[in-house]
Amino acid sequence: MENLLQLIVTGIMLGSIYALVALGWVLIYKCSGVLNLAMGELTMIGGYVCLSIYTLLAARMSVTPAFLVALGGSLVVGVLLGLMTERLFLRKMIGEPILSVIMVTVGLSFFFKGIVFIIWNPDTVQFAPRVFDVQNIHIAGLAIERVQLWSFFASIVLMVIFVSFFKYTRWGLAMQACADDEMAALSLGVSAKFVYALAWAIAFMSAGVGGTLLGNINGLNLSISGFGLLVLPVVVFGGLNSIPGAIVGGITIGLLQNLCGGYLDIYFPGGIKEIAPFVFMVFFLLFKPFGLWGWERIERV
Repeated sequence: MENLLQLIVTGIMLGSIYALVALGWVLIYKCSGVLNLAMGELTMIGGYVCLSIYTLLAARMSVTPAFLVALGGSLVVGVLLGLMTERLFLRKMIGEPILSVIMVTVGLSFFFKGIVFIIWNPDTVQFAPRVFDVQNIHIAGLAIERVQLWSFFASIVLMVIFVSFFKYTRWGLAMQACADDEMAALSLGVSAKFVYALAWAIAFMSAGVGGTLLGNINGLNLSISGFGLLVLPVVVFGGLNSIPGAIVGGITIGLLQNLCGGYLDIYFPGGIKEIAPFVFMVFFLLFKPFGLWGWERIERV
């Protein structure tokens, strides 16, 4: 029972990082109806930018202020990169078929990976000195890593911010209008260019936070780009356009991975944790094609 509770708690903490990256994915889809297949590379870039700034500052100030400044700097860089990406690569795709835009994001994923390979060391690098204390927090006999606990709180805070943004702000409503019917939104005076630029900027920020937390757990390398694909079952389960669904989906997939790793690895050695979310996604789509809270499109003919 103690082992089961430990797997559940660790799975929830891991799922919160999935949820952070999924929030950026959902945001892009809510405003444009596009699956952003470059999300893993955005996560990787955010982590590397934060690491670079932190390395420069750690020699001049204490760890916590250096990390907070580095995280803030990575968010600013994320906004600039998001605006630049939308302006250079995606603005001309407004009004084009969705499949064409998705293929552009595939090209962007390889482009971003190449940029990271050129600028940074492809080998695994660590935050040094460590940002979070290696000593776990013990609650009721359960051990929780500090970085995972912080990621859990960060995902909850971001969910509240994003839900409030889409529900109570003008541009949040404009994003949803563009996703539902782009031509109708344009006819009502909504600036699709600004909406898409804002969405990509926020997505870069959300993914960057996730990449920074991942880097503090296992270090940073090019394999983190594959993390974006692992988040796909998260957004499919919760609903491609549901922000609360991203949180629930992240925690669910995190639990699924940990439990499969804890109980099935002895029977199916060789990476059952990585396969289980996709098997679950396939079976789930058979019964709920739109996810738990996704918009169901009804077409009358």
